[in-house]
Amino acid sequence: MTRSLMASRHRWIYVGAIVLLAAMVVVGLLTYEQLHETNEANRKAKQLSSALAAAGYPVPSQDQIVHTLGEDGGAVCEDPAGALKQAQWKYGMSTGTAGPGQRPVLSDREVVLAETIVLSVYCPDKLAAIKDKIDDLKLEDTVRN
Repeated sequence: MTRSLMASRHRWIYVGAIVLLAAMVVVGLLTYEQLHETNEANRKAKQLSSALAAAGYPVPSQDQIVHTLGEDGGAVCEDPAGALKQAQWKYGMSTGTAGPGQRPVLSDREVVLAETIVLSVYCPDKLAAIKDKIDDLKLEDTVRN
């Protein structure tokens, strides 16, 4: 038996409909995942805002927190107790000069401990390692209100 011209046209309609349906499923799954990530980022940003406010810190806007930290803490949670991160925050706690003029300074306890609040919200599993490093620092109450 030979195929009729009409059956051949219907086959392309079916194939086209299946391809279109598969594309819509992929787009739907990607959209759902992005919405889920956005909801999670907003939830954690609200949690961080309330924790910062409770500790007496100035609170950035929700959008700033969401765009900076996302849902996983971004760069803050990438090996916070590692050697590179340690060098970065120790450099931040110096006079800011380069070469032989660079000296460590006594940083304010509240400024340094703000990072532990962020870690407790976004990556609490890494908080213990960084607390040990912070406990080794010599901190003072240098910023006055």
